[in-house]
Amino acid sequence: MMTPHNRPEPDSDQDADGDRGHSRAVEDYLKAIRHLQREDAPVSTSSLAQQLDRTPASVTNMVKSLAEQGLVDHEPYHGVRLSASGERAALRIIRRHRVIESYLIERLGYSWDRVHAEAERLEHAASDELVERMAEALGHPALDPHGSPIPSAKGELTEERHPRLSEMPEGATVIVREVSDADEGRLRYLAELGLFPGTRVEVLEPEPYEGPMRVRVAGEERSLGLNLAEIVRVEPDHDN
Repeated sequence: MMTPHNRPEPDSDQDADGDRGHSRAVEDYLKAIRHLQREDAPVSTSSLAQQLDRTPASVTNMVKSLAEQGLVDHEPYHGVRLSASGERAALRIIRRHRVIESYLIERLGYSWDRVHAEAERLEHAASDELVERMAEALGHPALDPHGSPIPSAKGELTEERHPRLSEMPEGATVIVREVSDADEGRLRYLAELGLFPGTRVEVLEPEPYEGPMRVRVAGEERSLGLNLAEIVRVEPDHDN
């Protein structure tokens, strides 16, 4: 007789909730693949394993399952990319995530460094109706709190890939447009520096030998490590 003490552990991509857990795993994979293929497509299973903190064997099994469901196109040894149906499903979960993040900040007073983890949990549980009511209450925002575009309810998304702050030359004046929301600690530090979307930044002389960048924000000089400057997307300030 099976007892709670000898019940098998859930699979790495399947939790105790059964099918609902598998659905969450599928959504996480689709979202990760879409994120990675923006930089390099097709996406290798090794980069996907690193992104999701999964074993290569687990990723390989899930990719095969996604391909069987028609959600990805997979060519062994070459990588994976989303199919048309996989793209629609990925945009749906991205919309849910970003609308929830926006609602948590605008209506519930969360700080921008805390909403990512909360939205990761809620995006799988909230109904479509609830998410759409959140969007309506917010006036259907185009961007989330970190500057990322929110897909429309019809699955439409206009994206503009801005260069990284770390790529900007000395003397450039730029506007922060988007910041990665994946690391709470980095977001807290960026908030301390005042580097929010819409912030004007002047790039000063960089330190030699890949040292930190020196920037001017709101009249104050700040030091910014290159690994941090890489998660900040900017565009030239054409009004300057």
